[in-house]
Amino acid sequence: MRDETEDAARVAAGSGAGGGAGGGAGGGAGGGAGGGAGDVVTRGMGRGVGGVVGGGSGRGLRGDTGGARRAYMAVVLVAVAALLAGLGVWVGRSEDSESADDAVPENAASGELPTGPCAPTDALIPPCGAWWGAAVPYAGNGSLKDAVLGFEKRIGRKLDLVYNYHDMSGTKLDGELLTPDEQELGKDRLLMLAWESTVWTEPHHENWTETQLGWKNLASGKLDEKILDPQIRRIKAYGKRVFFSFDQETDARIKEGAGTPKEFIAAYRHLRDRFRQLGADNVVWVWTVSGYLGSAADMKALYPGDEYVDWIAMDQYNYYQCHGTTDWKDFLRSQRPSYEWLRANISDDKPVMLAEFATAPDAGAPQRQRDWYTQIPAAVKKLPEVKALVHWNRPTSEQAACDLTVNEGPGLQGYREAGKNGYFHQPVPPR
Repeated sequence: MRDETEDAARVAAGSGAGGGAGGGAGGGAGGGAGGGAGDVVTRGMGRGVGGVVGGGSGRGLRGDTGGARRAYMAVVLVAVAALLAGLGVWVGRSEDSESADDAVPENAASGELPTGPCAPTDALIPPCGAWWGAAVPYAGNGSLKDAVLGFEKRIGRKLDLVYNYHDMSGTKLDGELLTPDEQELGKDRLLMLAWESTVWTEPHHENWTETQLGWKNLASGKLDEKILDPQIRRIKAYGKRVFFSFDQETDARIKEGAGTPKEFIAAYRHLRDRFRQLGADNVVWVWTVSGYLGSAADMKALYPGDEYVDWIAMDQYNYYQCHGTTDWKDFLRSQRPSYEWLRANISDDKPVMLAEFATAPDAGAPQRQRDWYTQIPAAVKKLPEVKALVHWNRPTSEQAACDLTVNEGPGLQGYREAGKNGYFHQPVPPR
């Protein structure tokens, strides 16, 4: 969730920590408009920090000492140097763990795939409703599975879809696609993987600083052998269909130095072609933009073409006082303008995913947050091509006005209620 109102806070840190790591992918090939591979980008508000389900100190090293963070940064910079020099660093899996009391409520979101009219299509489109998903931050113990199971206990149901984010570092912490936790969760849930053409400075992108690898470098093929191919083969080996989004919120990345729209299209097409060449045909391709209509021209210029895209997606919110406005947008007002623009200007026959959505609270009228969520089942039927809704369950900053989670209170009440609706109980293909 890149905050389109905070562009001034996104500053390039020059050669800094990442700029000394080899200078550029493949030996300083450059990184497109506004910056190059090896630039470190720092976002302002970004997604913020914290928000671990069930309390705790945030994701991964949140709350650890500065020494631990510096140690992690040193490891990442070594990985960046290796990647940008064309060496690659690929490490093994971590051990999976599960406690005996991790059971979650059973419901129609899991079970055998039917053969009737409600069976999902090859592109994972549920014809009789929509997927109900979430992006949940890692638990304080570093486990994604524990975080998701804890969230499901709170909301009283199993998620249809779990969304998780990765960089191109190749490290098992963030750069390994389909981690053991993801594979375990994927046994009876759908997975959506976001893969960013960056190397994050902190675990789980905690402070939103990163090194750009550059769309131009990816499109050239020089990153195939050491960066792309190992992860593509992991996805192929997984077997089950997964949703996949390359450089989500693409329109915001132009300002961050990833490259130009033409370079993005070339990179996107090269990546999809590489999946095909390696026989990884179990991927459903989701083209994800912010949906911010102030970036309409960029979004239109970034579309790689119908033959390369299975779903189109957007990330729209009701930020309310988090953005200093008194305009409270209900669910439909927060989503319909961007939905209609995408249908009119990008594709009128692709399914639409709300790849991130949420509302900020209203401290003066707490029940507004509950009502925002309870309105979703009726409102989404006015957006008939929306076939997946993925809640972003993190605050965008430590300010209470920017807490987008539904971990407690009226927000949790409303989200639980919306999730009971039969429209969001579609049969998930088992692994």
